[in-house]
Amino acid sequence: MKYLISASLLIICLAAVSLFVGVSDVSLARIIDGTADQRQIMVLAVSRIPRTIALLLAGSGMAIAGTILQMLARNRFVEPSTTGTVESAGLGMLVVLLVAPDLPVMAKMLVAAVFALAGTGLFLAVLRAMPLRSILMVPLVGIMLGGMISAVTTFFAYRFDLLQSMGAWANGDFSAVLRGRYETLWVAFALTIAAYIAADRFTVAGMGEEFSTNLGLNYQRIMAIGLVIVSMVTASVVVTAGVVPFLGLIVPNLVSMAMGDNLRRSLPWIGLCGAGLILVCDIIGRTINAPFEIPVGTVLGVIGSLFFLYLLLRRPSRVA
Repeated sequence: MKYLISASLLIICLAAVSLFVGVSDVSLARIIDGTADQRQIMVLAVSRIPRTIALLLAGSGMAIAGTILQMLARNRFVEPSTTGTVESAGLGMLVVLLVAPDLPVMAKMLVAAVFALAGTGLFLAVLRAMPLRSILMVPLVGIMLGGMISAVTTFFAYRFDLLQSMGAWANGDFSAVLRGRYETLWVAFALTIAAYIAADRFTVAGMGEEFSTNLGLNYQRIMAIGLVIVSMVTASVVVTAGVVPFLGLIVPNLVSMAMGDNLRRSLPWIGLCGAGLILVCDIIGRTINAPFEIPVGTVLGVIGSLFFLYLLLRRPSRVA
């Protein structure tokens, strides 16, 4: 417990750093002694605080969504960006832009969630239909499925001159997050709490349908709950900030290596580590090429690609 408290304090420190890093000069000392001007207070209230909250919610939500997806697919190499879930949410966003661009943000998120749910369900259906002989085939199937969905999205975005608008969701970027434009992420927070409540059931479901049924668990119902949580969390993050890749792959694997697969014990750590990792990547993106920003999705893409290669190159006996 003391380690969990220490990790929480570390996340609070990272969040405090995130509040005062950026192009605009916002000083903690001037805020404390009351000498900050109106512009600094406005930047802090309208941009920095919402951005930091959005990072915390998106990071913890995507990490837990990746964990649930790995349990449902029974594979350590999958996460929303390697199963077609993110690409399906992007297709849903394109449909919204084409059919009803004036919908409120919450309605856009629901449409994207429906498409993400359909895409994730299609991925799991394909897995069941294919005789997979290697665990490495599972992410490859997901990446190919996501590539097909992304190609369809790009084709129609090009035909209707929406490539630039869709590009805004192609890379996770929190620089445009302002007060009033991130609140849908609280849905992701509520769903992560729901995931913790159902953690024991997800742990049992991760052992397979036959084993779960023998223990009296309604396997199909748990699968449906898990798919809804993954889809809603992914859609809320995509609608708010765009694609945040590999977060749901890196964090669950690292935590699992240290703590095992008992979700009741590991989920708090997964949420904290997801929030911490995305905060660190965002701070790096804001400082490495200041005053310009590198999107957090780009930083995570580099780190996640290297970690994905590390997982692939590990000895098979340790991966399985």
